[in-house]
Amino acid sequence: MIKKLLLTFAIAATISAQTKPIPVKVVVVTMFERGEDTGDIPGEYQLWVEREHLDQVIPLSSGYRHVRMNKDGVLGMVTGVGTAKAAASVMALGLDPHFDFSKAYWMVAGIGGGDPADVSLGSAVWAQHVIDGDLAYEVDARDVPPNWPTGMIPLRKGAPYEQPVRSDLEGELYTLNIPFVNWAFGLTKGVALPDTDQIRRSRARFEGFPNAQKPPFVAMGDTISGSTFWHGARMDAWANAWTRYYTEGKGNYMISAMEDTGTLQSLTFLKNAGRVDLNRVLVLRTVSNYDREAPGSTPAESLKGLVGGIYSAYMPALDAAQIVGGKVVHYLVDHWAECEKTVPR
Repeated sequence: MIKKLLLTFAIAATISAQTKPIPVKVVVVTMFERGEDTGDIPGEYQLWVEREHLDQVIPLSSGYRHVRMNKDGVLGMVTGVGTAKAAASVMALGLDPHFDFSKAYWMVAGIGGGDPADVSLGSAVWAQHVIDGDLAYEVDARDVPPNWPTGMIPLRKGAPYEQPVRSDLEGELYTLNIPFVNWAFGLTKGVALPDTDQIRRSRARFEGFPNAQKPPFVAMGDTISGSTFWHGARMDAWANAWTRYYTEGKGNYMISAMEDTGTLQSLTFLKNAGRVDLNRVLVLRTVSNYDREAPGSTPAESLKGLVGGIYSAYMPALDAAQIVGGKVVHYLVDHWAECEKTVPR
């Protein structure tokens, strides 16, 4: 009887050990992959898989794609394109009982369209604020009153940029842990980023935009997130004004994206469930293309050149996301004894 009891306890202990959640140190959130995880034309995921040795494949049947981990506790995921897929995939991962995210850092690492007033091709932007570009009222551009600068109107308002800004926002604005963002920027601002002849030629077209003509660099600013891929100088002006409105003049729009408000909404809900620490979240976007046409061109002509993901700085931007983001990931892992307890600042 005693031997049977001991055997039962041993089996129970083994099962318990096998089902204990895996502690995760860093989650790298990417949005798309073009083919396989390794060995072909990369999307946002592949360089992370190859360079960070994310060799362990773990199924995530309720998410967009399987996830991968390395031996150091770094987990990589692909959410799928758009706010809906991002929200669903991040929620699926965050609620998966196989993982313990209580001390995990989350870092979005993807590409986007940069504002040539602020950044150059291949540059990297750490976001302080993420603003939603979809949650709004809209009237057709042909029906916009002459005294309106745009047909986009904040929810519960009757005119563009109507004051005061509502205090009961519904996901229009996410403000990250600013001291943590400042720390990430400080750690990476001197990182050398890839520059190529192709992006030198592309940025040379943006005469009158001094920042656009610089070699790639690391910056700190804000991002607009929305599932509509917009383009053009007028849309860029709207993104800047929309950002200033929701941040009450504190923010500076620098780069567009598609998924980040979906990701942050899910992380907010997961924080409410005690699964995630929102103070440990970073958003990094790198400039694969400008968000508007070059002087002398039209938005339609410029957009035609982007169809199918043919961006002038596609590979340098993918490279920059992994190089800049990787420096932060390595610091967190290498200094885990401190970072597990205290968020860097």
